[in-house]
Amino acid sequence: MPARLFLSSGDLVADRGFEFARDLQLKGDSVAAADLLMQAIELAPNFASAWFTLGEIRTALGRRDEAIAAFRKARAADPGDRHGASLKLMRLGAEKIADMPRAYVQALFDQYAPRFEAALVDDLDYRGPSLLFRAVLAVRAAAKKPAFFKRAIDLGCGTGLAASAFAREVDRFTGFDLSPKMIERARATGLYAELEAADMVHGLRGRPDGCAELVLAADAMVYLCDLSAVLAEVERVRVASGLLAFTVQPHEGDGVVIGDGLRYAHGANYLRARIAAAGLKLAHLADWSARNEDNVPVPGLVAVATKT
Repeated sequence: MPARLFLSSGDLVADRGFEFARDLQLKGDSVAAADLLMQAIELAPNFASAWFTLGEIRTALGRRDEAIAAFRKARAADPGDRHGASLKLMRLGAEKIADMPRAYVQALFDQYAPRFEAALVDDLDYRGPSLLFRAVLAVRAAAKKPAFFKRAIDLGCGTGLAASAFAREVDRFTGFDLSPKMIERARATGLYAELEAADMVHGLRGRPDGCAELVLAADAMVYLCDLSAVLAEVERVRVASGLLAFTVQPHEGDGVVIGDGLRYAHGANYLRARIAAAGLKLAHLADWSARNEDNVPVPGLVAVATKT
């Protein structure tokens, strides 16, 4: 067991203890890491990061009830829930599936922004935008219409990968992303006429009716629990002949679940029902994986919706 720390500054010692605990965790000594985290928490009872890490360790050790208690302490210490303790509680079945904390999503992608494209494209073989492009071309070809769009909206635009894939077919792009750091990266591409740091629903609500011929959401819907609100807004801003093209992560059951990667998976029946309820019609739905994890394709769906 690690020795108890006795220094003059409680917060400083707690910080050091937390770093040592993380190092032990990475080395596989979870029991010692948990002990050191408890010592850090004794010195700093509202240390959200320590509570959250303790919850992760307890989960790995199979101590579910204690993990739940730790995640609840983490959320109480940080009501904005930047670590996503709520999502961990959902995964453990301690709370109902609900929306992601806004602060968690923003912090996740602000931190991710500098290495986003390298990690996603190089490490995970991300291909979501190219799959959307193929699907849109197929739907337009079937309808005997050109695949050119005057105005497009990119939901959860990230660094601009979807806009890059569609750049030759779109005259004017508007992008929304909750992360200001991602918006900075997207702005640097020069592909967007407008960019706004906003979540998908609120970004769309600020747009007039019938303002887009194409709405894209590449790997963005996986951060939404209930798709009803965003689909309703898409239907409002979309012109009569416009398209919605998006990717989701499916699961074999009904409704919505939260997966190992803390991303939502939507059942195919749920997806069809929500699309129909929004006044849209599925023109294309294909089992295409948009990314890999551990060199294995993650199950995925690529959908294109039109007017009913």
